[in-house]
Amino acid sequence: MSNQHTPHIKATSADFAETVLMPGDPLRSKFVAENFLENARLVNNVRGIQGYTGTYRGVPVSVMASGMGMPSIGIYSYELYHFFGVESIIRIGSAGGLADDIQLRDVIIGMGACTNSAFQDQYKLNGNYAPIASFELLSRAVKEAEALGVRYKVGNLLSSDIFYHADPEFNQGWYKMGVLGVEMEAAALYMNAAAAGKKALAICTVSDHILRGEALDADQRQNTFTDMMKIALGVATSV
Repeated sequence: MSNQHTPHIKATSADFAETVLMPGDPLRSKFVAENFLENARLVNNVRGIQGYTGTYRGVPVSVMASGMGMPSIGIYSYELYHFFGVESIIRIGSAGGLADDIQLRDVIIGMGACTNSAFQDQYKLNGNYAPIASFELLSRAVKEAEALGVRYKVGNLLSSDIFYHADPEFNQGWYKMGVLGVEMEAAALYMNAAAAGKKALAICTVSDHILRGEALDADQRQNTFTDMMKIALGVATSV
C-alpha cells in the first residue's frame, strides 16, 4: 500500500474503499456516484478517469472508470490492488450477447473469462491460464440478482482485444463453446486479481446481441443499466 500518486491515479489509499466498482465509461462512474452513493466525493480525475468514494447502506464504496480494453483496466486494477489498498474490484460494464437465450438488458455474471489476449504471457506459465471470478463475490451477486428479480445468467465471457474483427465469423467458435457474451476487460481484471491475491468479478449488461444484430443506443447504455449497478452495490455491502 502507498500514499504516493501513480501516473494514472492522483489519490491516496485513504481515498478508496476496500471495494471498487469499475465501469468502463467515466460517465457511468459519475452516474453511479450521483444516483446511488451518499456523500460521494471525487477522488480521481486524471485523464478524465473519474473516481468517487461515498457510502451505500452505510458502507464505504468507491466507483472508478477503467477505460476500454484489457491494457486500460490492467493498469487501473493493478494500481488499485497494489498501491491503494483495494481488496475487491467489481467490473460493471456492457457485453455483446452470443448465446441464443440471451436478451438485451440481461445481466451476465462472469464465472470465467476466455480471451484472445496475450495478457497472460507476462506470467510465463507453462500453458494457458483460465481466468475466473472470486466465488465469494460471484455467489453474493447471484443472491442479489435473485432478491432483485433480475434476469441473469452465470457463465463464460470472452474478453476480446478486437472490437472490429477482420474475420466476420470470429464469434462463431465461441458461440459453439457456450460463451454467453463478449466484452473487453474481464480476463485482465481476473488475472490481476489472481496475481495480487485479491478478488474480482465482472457483472455485465447485454447492450447488443452480436449474432442477431440487436442493439441499444449510447444513451441507453450510459444511463439505464441500473440492475447490474444494484447487484454490484449489494455485493460490495454484503460482507
